Amino acid sequence: MSRVTCDLTISLDGFVAGPNQSPAEPLGENGELLHRWMFEEPEANAAAIEGILEAGAYIMGRNMFAGPGAWDEDWRGWWGEEPPYHAPVFVLTHQPRRPLQMQGGTTFNFVTDGIESALARAREAAGSKDVAIAGGAQTVQQFLSAGLIDELRLHTAPIILGSGERLLDGVANLTLEPTEVSGTGLVTHVRYRVIH
Repeated sequence: MSRVTCDLTISLDGFVAGPNQSPAEPLGENGELLHRWMFEEPEANAAAIEGILEAGAYIMGRNMFAGPGAWDEDWRGWWGEEPPYHAPVFVLTHQPRRPLQMQGGTTFNFVTDGIESALARAREAAGSKDVAIAGGAQTVQQFLSAGLIDELRLHTAPIILGSGERLLDGVANLTLEPTEVSGTGLVTHVRYRVIH
């Protein structure tokens, strides 16, 4: 059976997004600074970037797809007409919507019956490849709390956000074993095996 992985970039103080998220600033105030390593040092971080994009299917929360606020049926995601996933993406939501097919092989499928259903559908779509929990914080918290993630890959940016969306709020009884550490001046990559 395929593994369930999760890659997230976090600040030193544990936030995956800054305060005051909005359509204009989907990662909140200063949240874009978390991801400098991907854009300013892509060669030095190529293995980590490749790891993020190697899954056979992805799961994300509704806010990661569309942001907070009212649902816009015409919204097609933050990534333009060719999102980076190139695989099926299952979006957790309470509001039904038809699948949204994009260029490059990404199809957003909207799941209204919970994380277990989304994971079953993603496993089927991924085949022998891994399923990746893409975010945001609340979605990852649900999967960690349910014991459904096998490997957590944290990319820690050396910044302090002070507030926003904290990754591990409400997650209890989590045991992690570090298996690999690497990095550059803009990020420290740590792979953790989640011990169930």
